[in-house]
Amino acid sequence: MHWLIDYIQGYLSKDVTPGADGNIFWATVYILLVFVGLSVAVIAMNWLERKILAHMQVRLGPMRVGPHGLLQPIADAIKLLLKEDIIPAEADATVFWIAPFIVVLAAFTVFVVVPFGPTHAITDMNIGILFMLGVSSLSVLGIVTAGWSSNSHYPLMGALRSSAQMVSYEVAMGLAVVSAIMMSSLNEEGQGTLSMIGIVQAQMAQGQWFIFKFFPLGLIAFGIFAIAMVAETNRAPFDLPEAESELTAGFHTEYSGFRWSLFFLAEYSAMIAVSSIAVTLWLGGWLRPFPNALAGPTWDLVFSLFPGLTFLFLAGMCFYSTARMPKHPLFKIQTMGLAGFGVALAVIGLILFVPGVRVRVVDIFWFSAKVAGFMYLYIWYRGTFPRYRFDQLMRVGWKVLLDPRRQG
Repeated sequence: MHWLIDYIQGYLSKDVTPGADGNIFWATVYILLVFVGLSVAVIAMNWLERKILAHMQVRLGPMRVGPHGLLQPIADAIKLLLKEDIIPAEADATVFWIAPFIVVLAAFTVFVVVPFGPTHAITDMNIGILFMLGVSSLSVLGIVTAGWSSNSHYPLMGALRSSAQMVSYEVAMGLAVVSAIMMSSLNEEGQGTLSMIGIVQAQMAQGQWFIFKFFPLGLIAFGIFAIAMVAETNRAPFDLPEAESELTAGFHTEYSGFRWSLFFLAEYSAMIAVSSIAVTLWLGGWLRPFPNALAGPTWDLVFSLFPGLTFLFLAGMCFYSTARMPKHPLFKIQTMGLAGFGVALAVIGLILFVPGVRVRVVDIFWFSAKVAGFMYLYIWYRGTFPRYRFDQLMRVGWKVLLDPRRQG
């Protein structure tokens, strides 16, 4: 057992990603960790979106399945797995079956180059940004094939609209990404980098996140990317594929059960992916706040305590809600479940105070915290803005974002 612990500690001490090191075992471990972590994040996002929207609209949201509806996403997953999986009689069954997997694979494959820390990445490609843009564009193929293979007019029209939307906003997104690459070249060598880790290291070396570089130009580039990434993921106010007043459910109208859930999984995974890219390119990636201004061992120790304190705070919220639960016998199981969830969060928080663990997870924590901020903005947009018409959506993509002078 000791040799295994020594082996793990020895590898984690290396200043290199498993993909760059050529270590197949650790690359596989990282892939599994990313897959599991992303799946858990999608489950959490599903519950949080419903609860936050409910509070924005002065209602309760999920409350019946588990304490405060914590088990509602699991109940929904079981329901979707058990639902009848229908394939239209005249559909192309093979393409109809493959289409959702194309969208899911495109969303998950982006995370191959997403760095959660200086060594917490599956691999560090020297063309990481090109890889990210190329792979994320493949989801358009899944959407088009899903609409075409259904052999129905509404899914086909929805697929054409969605593909036109995604292709249009990819232009603005690509130009915004180019600005981040150009800012990374402002070093002594005068050379930029396409490496995602290199972009974060350039922000560390220059002592400034790129969102604040050449103010307000860096902020404008970030704003263009932030708008484009909402449209890329078909989220409100650009969610025409699911607009009730438009084309029913759009390209996935004919899908049900497990295959429909794959589109749902791909959508939330893509939201996390583009948020991770925005954090990496403009908000310092895994860097903690003020890494240059507040440097030194003392400040490093202070900021490394935040992960444990965050989980203890969440545990305290659970215990507070447990105390406020109705004292009726019918609520006994839910009260115990919420208290147990709080205990689990508290245990995780205490583990995160262990020096060896604290040092290894602090980068992942700050990266995840920034991504969580973007995910909250997605929910905020959905509860705030009205939906665009399709002509308005295309006008924003081709005129406003690319050339504001041609808005007329």
